[in-house]
Amino acid sequence: MVAAMLLAAVTLLYAGYNLLVKLSGTHVPASATTTVLATVCLQVAALSTSVLFLGFLATQGGHAFSLAPRAYLWAVLAGLCIGAAEIGYFYLFGGIGLDRPMRAGVAIPVIVAGTVVIAAVASAVVFGESFGWRQFAGTAMVAAGIVLIFLEPGAVR
Repeated sequence: MVAAMLLAAVTLLYAGYNLLVKLSGTHVPASATTTVLATVCLQVAALSTSVLFLGFLATQGGHAFSLAPRAYLWAVLAGLCIGAAEIGYFYLFGGIGLDRPMRAGVAIPVIVAGTVVIAAVASAVVFGESFGWRQFAGTAMVAAGIVLIFLEPGAVR
């Protein structure tokens, strides 16, 4: 039950992240040439949240904070990926270098669903996790959904 509640909370927080980045992008002035400061603000807020949680755990005591060096390496690489993705998100939603800002109803589903497809394939190929017919069918339906979103007239310009 705890795992299901944590999964639901993370899903809601991730949805909030996506929607709030879009909302931030709607406030980019036409004269802006970059949205990188919004990305920096996002990262500072994320770091502050992590530092506060670290402080909370430290005050509780009984936690081992040391990880294997590879855990830190992969975490840094993940951070580079999310940092670059956030820069891209703000450019998409702010309309920087585009004819117009991308709609949340196109960008967020394509990005999130695309992530689902990539993660499903990687879980089988890279991590060797089982990948049955249900996972294959679900992944195929998600991929088909991405195609349907792109078939909408004016979805991407």
